[in-house]
Amino acid sequence: MLNILFGSKCKEQVLQFILAFDTGYATQIKNFYTIGLDPVQKQLEKLEFGGVLVSQKVGRTIVYSFNPRYAFLNELKALLFKAKEYYPSELTEKLSAINRKRPRRAGKPL
Repeated sequence: MLNILFGSKCKEQVLQFILAFDTGYATQIKNFYTIGLDPVQKQLEKLEFGGVLVSQKVGRTIVYSFNPRYAFLNELKALLFKAKEYYPSELTEKLSAINRKRPRRAGKPL
């Protein structure tokens, strides 16, 4: 939906993922959307270079999140929230689902 504005659909997908889950890394985003790894990595690098995202190294993985000092962060998030209203319902539900980072303890009730 915003690919005309952002220049690529992949950049929009990366931003929507980070908005939905607060953080993310390239392989995680690639698997979520079932797209190629190279375009995701390039968009993450461009967004970091532009100051929209910041990264930190966790082990061997580079984890990205929004840069809290980015001047237009609130406006960007508002635009992404508004765009999500026009996505197909399956994608909206998938982006809204809670993504567990670690397995549930054995025997723990649901």
